[in-house]
Amino acid sequence: MSAGSEPVPVAESHRHAVVLGAGPAGLMAAWRLREAGYRVTVIDKATTVGGMCATLKFATDDGDYYFDYGGHRFITKNPKLLAFVDELMGETLLHAERKSVIRFQGRTYDYPLNLPNLLKNAPFSLLFGTLLDWLAMPFRRRIGKDEECSFADWIENRFGKTLYRHFFEGYTRKLWGIEPDTLSADWAGQRISLIDLKDVVRRLWQRGPSTPRTYARKYRYPKLGFGQIFDTLHQRLLEQGVEFVMGAEVSGLDTQQQRITAVRCRTAAGREQQLACDEVIATLPLPQICHWLNIPCELSYRALRFFNLPMQQQDVSDNTWQYLSDPGILGTRLQEPRRRSPHMAPAGRTSLMFEIPCQQGDELWQADNEALWPRIKADMQRLGVDPTKADGRYFTAYCEHAYPIMEVGYQRQREAAISALLRYPNLVMAGRQGTFRYIFTDTAMEMGLMAAEMLIEGVDRRRQIFDHRNENTVIETQSVA
Repeated sequence: MSAGSEPVPVAESHRHAVVLGAGPAGLMAAWRLREAGYRVTVIDKATTVGGMCATLKFATDDGDYYFDYGGHRFITKNPKLLAFVDELMGETLLHAERKSVIRFQGRTYDYPLNLPNLLKNAPFSLLFGTLLDWLAMPFRRRIGKDEECSFADWIENRFGKTLYRHFFEGYTRKLWGIEPDTLSADWAGQRISLIDLKDVVRRLWQRGPSTPRTYARKYRYPKLGFGQIFDTLHQRLLEQGVEFVMGAEVSGLDTQQQRITAVRCRTAAGREQQLACDEVIATLPLPQICHWLNIPCELSYRALRFFNLPMQQQDVSDNTWQYLSDPGILGTRLQEPRRRSPHMAPAGRTSLMFEIPCQQGDELWQADNEALWPRIKADMQRLGVDPTKADGRYFTAYCEHAYPIMEVGYQRQREAAISALLRYPNLVMAGRQGTFRYIFTDTAMEMGLMAAEMLIEGVDRRRQIFDHRNENTVIETQSVA
């Protein structure tokens, strides 16, 4: 796998693969298929590539500001994928370092927690409660690794009620829009690396080499935003002859004898189009694919709204992002894009991004920017950010399918949908939405490559793709300590 700097001739094939979605998984699948000689068509309802990993440019008289859809970083344990991105991006790929904090009840905590900072900032009730929870740990029944339980049960069982209520409960409820005792513990197992409170206490005393294995401080990041990776890949694919149908929304799938024979879509001009195909790689939401194939599926997603605004100052803080655990604050994270790259804002200026969880079509989703701005200003004041430094310009970006909602028992629904989809041998699902998994960019890119390799080699590996990197810890995440 090599990005290359010049178009490489390919041996043409008569097979036509249609890729649904121009995000990381879809673009990598298109790359590998075209390399193998397939005719490839990529369809996406957006007018730009990248999906959730795209970057938006906000042009002003002062210069250009760049905003990602959330807090992306490129980190991977896959040396081939790393080499691919390094070669693709060249000198535009910077090396950055993450610094994060937790904001809760007017206090600021280092993230990950460390003992001197905790002793300096935490109220006595938190310290005393954590101590009591730690002393009670030997007498608490441990929840088994394979035992189905809720997020609340999993956290309390391992960390105690005090840390749960301070650092997990309100934040989790705000992020997911459901009660923590109805959220599956799968999310905790994949996001929190520590074993229990004893491990927390040990790591609080030991810094440096004891940094949790899932907390990666250093990472690669493109000069002009994370989406620059996929914009560059898009150009390479165009040079290779991959066809892109952008601004077109897929409207259905035609089938015959348990095979997908064509993809139907509606172009930006309102014209209905039908593309005959031999193979389909779908990175669109799994429930939507099920709907088109008349497969029952009640799985759903949590949406995000990003409120972006330029600031008339050079820096707001030295933090890449701040976790906002107070339930009364609208967002879950406050991010400052130029902490990843100084080129994300004009010289002498910075910008802010508030991540606001919501549901598509609810009050927060539909509120216009002017109605939302007073609430954002109030939250800025609570966080010690001067709202008068905002220059009055702001805009919103939306992500309809940001997080798969993993309620207790979702595994059975997901498995039933997967079993039904596996009956269509020329349909391969990949990516975060397509597999209904809370995965990161490198895993999505690997899934796209796996999907392409499967078609090229003629070996059914769809089950492996659905469960790719389904371990209990992932490199991009961070533990409580």
